[in-house]
Amino acid sequence: STLVEKMPTVTRATTRRYEQQIRGELLKFLERLGTLRVLDPACGSGNFLYISMNLLKELEKEIVTFAGSIGQTLPLYQVTPDQLYGLEISPYARELAQTAIWIGYIQWHRKNGFPVQDNPILRPIDTIENVDAILDLRQPDSPKEPVWPETDVIVGNPPFLGSKLLRDRLGDDYVDALFQVYAGRVEKQSDLVCYWFEKARAMVEDGRTKRAGLLATQGIRGGANRKSLQRIKDSGDIFLAYSDRPWVLDGAAVHVSMVGFDDGSESNRILDDKNVTDIFSNLTAGIDLTKSRRLKENIRVAFMGDTKGGPFDIPEATALEMLEQTNLDGRSNREVVLRRVNGKDITSLPSRTWIIDFGVDMSIEEAALYEAPFEHVRTHVKPSRESSRSKVSRWWIHERPRVDMRQAILGLKRYIVTPTIAKHRLFTWIPIDVLPDHQLIVIARDDDYTFGVLHSRVHELWARGTGTQLREVESGFRYTPTTTFETFPFPKPSKMLGASIAKAARELNEMRESWLNPPGITKKELEKLTLTDLYNARPTWLRLAHERLDNLVLEAYGWPHDFSDEGIISAILALNLEREPVKGK
Repeated sequence: STLVEKMPTVTRATTRRYEQQIRGELLKFLERLGTLRVLDPACGSGNFLYISMNLLKELEKEIVTFAGSIGQTLPLYQVTPDQLYGLEISPYARELAQTAIWIGYIQWHRKNGFPVQDNPILRPIDTIENVDAILDLRQPDSPKEPVWPETDVIVGNPPFLGSKLLRDRLGDDYVDALFQVYAGRVEKQSDLVCYWFEKARAMVEDGRTKRAGLLATQGIRGGANRKSLQRIKDSGDIFLAYSDRPWVLDGAAVHVSMVGFDDGSESNRILDDKNVTDIFSNLTAGIDLTKSRRLKENIRVAFMGDTKGGPFDIPEATALEMLEQTNLDGRSNREVVLRRVNGKDITSLPSRTWIIDFGVDMSIEEAALYEAPFEHVRTHVKPSRESSRSKVSRWWIHERPRVDMRQAILGLKRYIVTPTIAKHRLFTWIPIDVLPDHQLIVIARDDDYTFGVLHSRVHELWARGTGTQLREVESGFRYTPTTTFETFPFPKPSKMLGASIAKAARELNEMRESWLNPPGITKKELEKLTLTDLYNARPTWLRLAHERLDNLVLEAYGWPHDFSDEGIISAILALNLEREPVKGK
């Protein structure tokens, strides 16, 4: 276009020289387009390659059409299916991919009025390989990392599989080999998709591809997964990202993140369709919360709740019946039959579920002395444990009883919990004789001051910034003991101001409890009163109670009441970096 604008109209000879120059540049561009190679290392039935080919053909058409507009004629058939490379573990999907690409190639030419030149029309595409893209097990005793073909661009939608499902879906041998091959590069707690991100990153770093664009679930932005994105930034950079995009997968609506990265050559940065100066590894811009560190002052305070690993839970009627029964030595079943609370009990209606819990190290001989609870576990839990990956040898003990959590709350009269995932960041008090489920994060504190700070706007902003969004915003954010709680620097107020925060927290809790349990209400009416409903409605009294608490907490930090959200986040990060971190974190 620049050359055309410079074309003089004075002499015919000069014009021809410019025309030839333009033709030469366009031919170079067209020839380059015809040699550009695209790899999808998890190509499935070829959708991304099909789209890539159509985009290349449209670019080819644009060049040829532009040439025609200035009186030049260029060849059209430079882009072919041979430029498309794919890796696919399913032989059937590989065959589908080849067919889909050829059909798309034919359709594009017919749609644009160009005859199909190939004879025969369909032929094998040898660049689509039937292989495992992330693990070479041709020699099972010596697993290796597969070699991907050298291309210009990598695109794809690698399989979505959470870290907790790896062994169930892929098997122990495969997962152990995967961990061995990628040790030090991909965290063991990472989702499967991270192995594709790491492979693509290494291809860019080695100069075997120029840039990559991959999809993942939104979980790529947090936890162990985020370390894969940080490795990309350490060796190159992210130049394009969509942190939250709706996506339809197998008919189900999900939300995904899209990430484009290279060796750092691209100077433009686009996040969620907006130009930014930098894209951080949590796919945000502005304030880089990934720099925050776990603080020594917050260690051994927040924990994930108990993971039972079997049908230890029982209905309330069964629990009450067990509590009435006696044992041979007179010991009470109340010692092992406890009320249980999970995330939905906090955000919705209480389920009134109970659980059998033999602690963290009770012997089978001692557990058997609690006759009815033990027999229930032996009948219902033992068979399920024997057919699962859980610890079989101690089937009467919960799979992950959270020893550290139990020790931390020992001696307290109550403790604080918040749901792992919630639309509203809610905290509530739980009696010490109630066992928290793994869907809850336990804060081992029983003082109103901590309760108040956690409920403040300051902490909520930090929790949303350091948490990972799941699906759409309404589905909530994930709260973790490490990245969310342990990184949060609590204020250090005067004794008088601390007491005021505690008082405001008590008043907020009392008002909430009165709203949830009003006198003279029917059971049907009670079902409509949940904390989620309350915070969705956010009546004036609740808003004012939170504003009073927010202002006190802001004063405790020495900040103004009208401090902006961005200002709060920036100031909290600065405090985090000033405080003593956990060694090596």
